[in-house]
Amino acid sequence: MKQLCAIVLVCFFALMLAHAQSSASPSPGAPAASPTSAAPDSAQDVILEYTPPPAQFAQAKAYSHAHYTHFFINALYGLLVLLFVLRWRIAPKFRNLAERVSSHRFAQLIIFAPLTLLTINFLTIPSDVWDETLQRAYGLSVQTWPAWFTDWLTNMILMLIIGTILVAILYGVIRRSPNRWWLYFWMASIPVLLIVFFIQPVIIDPLFFKFSPLADTQPVLVSGIERVTHRGGIDIPRARMFLMNASSKTTTTNAYVTGFGSSKRVVIWDNTVKKATIPETLFVFGHEMGHYVLLHIPKEMSIISCLILVMFYLGYRLANWMLARGAYQWDIRDIKDWASLPVLIFVISLLSLLCTPAFNAVSRHFEHEADRYGIEVIHGIVPNANQVAAHYFEKSGETNLSDPDPNWFIKAWFFDHPTRPERVHFVATYDPWSQNKAPEYVK
Repeated sequence: MKQLCAIVLVCFFALMLAHAQSSASPSPGAPAASPTSAAPDSAQDVILEYTPPPAQFAQAKAYSHAHYTHFFINALYGLLVLLFVLRWRIAPKFRNLAERVSSHRFAQLIIFAPLTLLTINFLTIPSDVWDETLQRAYGLSVQTWPAWFTDWLTNMILMLIIGTILVAILYGVIRRSPNRWWLYFWMASIPVLLIVFFIQPVIIDPLFFKFSPLADTQPVLVSGIERVTHRGGIDIPRARMFLMNASSKTTTTNAYVTGFGSSKRVVIWDNTVKKATIPETLFVFGHEMGHYVLLHIPKEMSIISCLILVMFYLGYRLANWMLARGAYQWDIRDIKDWASLPVLIFVISLLSLLCTPAFNAVSRHFEHEADRYGIEVIHGIVPNANQVAAHYFEKSGETNLSDPDPNWFIKAWFFDHPTRPERVHFVATYDPWSQNKAPEYVK
């Protein structure tokens, strides 16, 4: 679920400016503990609130502050890059080149779109390098620079392929309906979104990470997982459980559910297997299984798609306003001109930035419900399930340098999951069973 908002925005045109996602990785083999071992049982182990050690607290605050600064500076820089492209009439130069080479629209597309997208992508390299430097400075990234650059090139190639397809769709609908393109482009983009989301686990993700069947190296963990799936009343085949070598690039921990239909799968990072106990990993799996069972992916995709429809309409109005005032200065003929692409990317990027709190709020709701499901589904399988979950969030929060006390503004802009203090408190105190209440999801 963590990837969903990004995937939706990527496929709805912001993909043209997206960068490869950094991740973490799995380690070969976890301790051979039983699924019900290693649960905290002493009073000293009880966690009710997120309280990292003072040194870790200070490091997490320093990293978080730097990360937030990077985000806003990079967002501003990205918009300035697009204004630079407009000011120096770079897109019109590519348009003129394409028109000189051929009068055929498809040939013009193949020349214009990659050149424009490549130019924007190359101009934003400083942001990418700056972000990776921050990750390395705080020990979150262990990837070498050559490996990082290889991923950057791979991502750029993917961006060019999918971005060119989207540009073709965009200008196809603009030329047929200059006043309704925002609606028709939204409708036409949905199949592209679904195709990308379907192929991501089987084609795109393996370009960046190695995946192996979880059962091959973690048979004890898989046995525990099968007890959890049985408790939830569903069947997730072993063939859909994967271990990802995230440790080749990062030290952080995570897991996620992705894909749909025959490509749907649950992926656990090797760092999670290495650093968490089996009971803790079962909670993580229960959380991801919650997304699977509660249909969070189609629900969140539907809600965000509706938000993006509104965003596209506003983008249509804003693009027309910008062109009415700057088209002559930028050498853009009209909205149907190839050279209007930087204007459209600018307005969609700006509106995507402004809509970030709304996208995050939707994601936080589903992540919170997945936390609830995770507790409920391991209840009765893992002793002291609440404390197991609380210990995992405490441990992973320290490993990932999660902000220990974000304010409301930071939460709105940066948290697509509940904050670490919220998650620790919730899983530590959620206990409908002792209050003679029925659980929300797993009866």
